[in-house]
Amino acid sequence: MKKSDLFFSFILLPLDYALLVLAGVSAYFLRFSSFSTGIRPIMFNLPFPEYFKAVLLISFLWIIIFAISSLYSFKNRRLSQEIYRIFSACSAGFVLIVILIFFRRELFDSRFIVLTAWILAIIYISIGRILIYWLKKALFAHGIGVRNVILVGAGKTGDNLVKEFFTKKYSGFRVIKRVRDFSLDTSKELSEFIKTFNQSSGSKRERVDEIIQSDPNLSKAESLRLYDFANENHLVFRYVADLLELKAFRTEILEMAGIPVVEIKKTTLEGWGRIAKRIFDIIVSAIIIILLSPVIIITAILIKLDSSGPVFFSRRDDGSPVFRVGQGGQAFRYFKFRSMIPGTDNMRYHELSDQNLRKDGPMVKIKDDPRVTRVGKFIRRWSIDELPELFLVFIGKMSIVGPRPHLPEEVAKYEQHHKKTLTIKPGITGLAQVSGRSDLLFEEEVKLDVYYIENWSLLLDLSILLRTPLAILKNRQAE
Repeated sequence: MKKSDLFFSFILLPLDYALLVLAGVSAYFLRFSSFSTGIRPIMFNLPFPEYFKAVLLISFLWIIIFAISSLYSFKNRRLSQEIYRIFSACSAGFVLIVILIFFRRELFDSRFIVLTAWILAIIYISIGRILIYWLKKALFAHGIGVRNVILVGAGKTGDNLVKEFFTKKYSGFRVIKRVRDFSLDTSKELSEFIKTFNQSSGSKRERVDEIIQSDPNLSKAESLRLYDFANENHLVFRYVADLLELKAFRTEILEMAGIPVVEIKKTTLEGWGRIAKRIFDIIVSAIIIILLSPVIIITAILIKLDSSGPVFFSRRDDGSPVFRVGQGGQAFRYFKFRSMIPGTDNMRYHELSDQNLRKDGPMVKIKDDPRVTRVGKFIRRWSIDELPELFLVFIGKMSIVGPRPHLPEEVAKYEQHHKKTLTIKPGITGLAQVSGRSDLLFEEEVKLDVYYIENWSLLLDLSILLRTPLAILKNRQAE
């Protein structure tokens, strides 16, 4: 999901709340206007401060009703369908007010205010959605937030989609390449095209976003291979309906040029789930940084006193920056507390390669590592060396909970199914860490990470976070 989609969906909630409050305030002042009082005199006492407090509370309850009515579900619906849902949700809110009248009748002595607020809420929210809808279309027409699409298929369905996207710039889709089938040669061609396109975009940050299978006559083997290709390259996968029954366990259907097209969801971490996890990361990382700031400062001092060299491990032996591979296979600058003698990082691949305990996968782990300093042994033992990762979480490069961030040279050795772990941001801790930490085989670690990705919830994040200190303590006692 593109950031522009997240932004527009996120902005709907505060916008709706403000418009609901505005509807309530407008209804109040309409009732007390000279026009209304001239028709029907006011026979009740309703101070505005008390009324405004009630409007704030009721608007909040209406937002909950809107959420239950799927008004924030990130689904692509027609504008007419959206307005119908608004009408239904506002009507449910109206019923809520009627119920509240039985408990606080003094706030609702005016039936005019209640009815007017209901009508204005429908009008204001609908206008708000229409403006957002038009703004998105206008931005799409100017190429902003448009999804770059690779179309696979040579049939008439594909022709219709190409025509639809080309003639209607506001559709939000741009076909940047089309292939007739998905043979092994085509796979190599698309891999090179994606790499070249993403690199050539430069500062524009334009990337290939999606693959759409438009040909229902592709063989099952081609279809499944295409799905795996999209997953490997971290692309949204859509297909003409009635295909990939075995893979379509999480789907969303939308209409394009009158054709039902299905998108397979790789994780529940989409839409509001992604926003909720980011808010969780910011709050938790900030709290932990504040609480552990004395530990962070003392550790930095001890590292400096114990051995010469920088406090943080942020550069390789040749002076180049240290990178880890993050969400979507994108590399990011990485740092943590230095626990080794400077200039010994590459020894793991040469002098110490025969001492690697992780023969089951691409990772390297050396027992009784001679490169580790005295302070380094202690901070590694208690995972203190990873505390600087909290700052990477705070700025959005990592997450509190997720798969471990691996080195580019390790990721280069991944098999195809391992790359599923790159679907989301890497984490400081994760399901694999609290289920066995480094004692797990790499394949077992991948399976746990994939399970986490496919079954994510905030409750699961909280559970893993609370289990992490116990996992660290248990692992150290076993050593």
